[in-house]
Amino acid sequence: MLRKRKELIPLIGFMAFAATGATSAAIYFLFTKPDVILNKTRNPEPWERIDPTKPQKLITINQQWKPVEELELVRKLTK
Repeated sequence: MLRKRKELIPLIGFMAFAATGATSAAIYFLFTKPDVILNKTRNPEPWERIDPTKPQKLITINQQWKPVEELELVRKLTK
């Protein structure tokens, strides 16, 4: 079929690349991210094992934490 319709070759290539990328991302998140779990009976609360010093995002660009003034005001008023 590909010999008769050569215009399908790039489409099949892109689809294979996308499927490989999606599968590898799913496997990466499954084994490295603590918020993805398969067995809830062994660890019913996985969020308690998360290290707060380790970033949980895949990519972090220009991460600088600055307090939001409105939220700090609300926090002071609710205490």
